[in-house]
Amino acid sequence: MAYEVAAPKYVRLAQTLQGRIKDGTYPPGTLLPSENQLVQAFGMSRPTVVRALELLKRDGWLESRQGYGTIVRGRPEAVEQKDQRGREALERDESRASGRLVHVGQVPVPPRVASILGVPKRAKVFVRRLLIEDEGEAVELSSSYFPAGLLDGTDLGDSAPLDGSLRAHLEARKKVRFDHVTERVSARLPSAEEAEHLGMSTADPVLSVLVVACDVSGQALQVTDVVLPGDRQELEDTYRLG
Repeated sequence: MAYEVAAPKYVRLAQTLQGRIKDGTYPPGTLLPSENQLVQAFGMSRPTVVRALELLKRDGWLESRQGYGTIVRGRPEAVEQKDQRGREALERDESRASGRLVHVGQVPVPPRVASILGVPKRAKVFVRRLLIEDEGEAVELSSSYFPAGLLDGTDLGDSAPLDGSLRAHLEARKKVRFDHVTERVSARLPSAEEAEHLGMSTADPVLSVLVVACDVSGQALQVTDVVLPGDRQELEDTYRLG
């Protein structure tokens, strides 16, 4: 049985507006319709429209100019080229990765993953768990979970590393298309299994990057929990002030 999880309304609206920028409906340099016009055109509430615009401004598709309105900037090169943890996890070639697969099979679904995939909290889901090492030291544990309907006709169940990335394999075998990724970063204590793989204590915190990869409709195709030892991480970002 396949479960579909709809993306929030503001995400779907942002995707629609982004598509219109890409196809030239809203050309770069032009003025985007006002919030009132967007509310009427899409039949959505003002808070939904505002959140969608904030998302597109944050990612560089739009720019606000006081006293003038919201300007279309077009496809932001910085966003497309930015090295992000989610993209790395999705496009990592298992056969060339500096590490090894430590588990392939059914596991009890973590609560956060259950809500995203739309499965009962006590259900079991399929996982591919990859341990990344650097000069013999464990530096990352990447656990990728999939909806049950995506397993048929793929090699995801094989215990050998895939020749290529999970994304490329799924797009080729299942004819799906990955459209966007949401990353949720949090600090937490590791599970006993995570601590064992990473060679650390369960009392030491880890940084968890939950990567949710969806198709254009917002349905989750893959959820990857990237777990990193907390004492070896530092977050840094550089961005432009408008």
